[in-house]
Amino acid sequence: MSKPDKYVGLDNDLNGGMTSIGKIIRDAWVFEIIDETETCEGWNLAGIDALLQKVNNEWDKYGCMVSQLPESLAKRHREIHAQAMEKAKAAGWSGEHETGDED
Repeated sequence: MSKPDKYVGLDNDLNGGMTSIGKIIRDAWVFEIIDETETCEGWNLAGIDALLQKVNNEWDKYGCMVSQLPESLAKRHREIHAQAMEKAKAAGWSGEHETGDED
């Protein structure tokens, strides 16, 4: 089975969007690299990779730590990611997959 060559979009992603690509998109929203209405549906891997590079460049400015973000960005981060977790939980995501090996 071949991998799809286009991203399905944040709204159609696995686990309510709680994936690596989903995090990249939400962080791109935090840093206002893309508009919060952009789900990246139909983007190719090169487009997602380019977005990742832009997101990483922003995180590098803050030592890759939420605690180092200016309050306005920290607030956006909290709001965007909290909202995403609520939506994912409503869709059946529990977070166990991400923390299951921490026993």
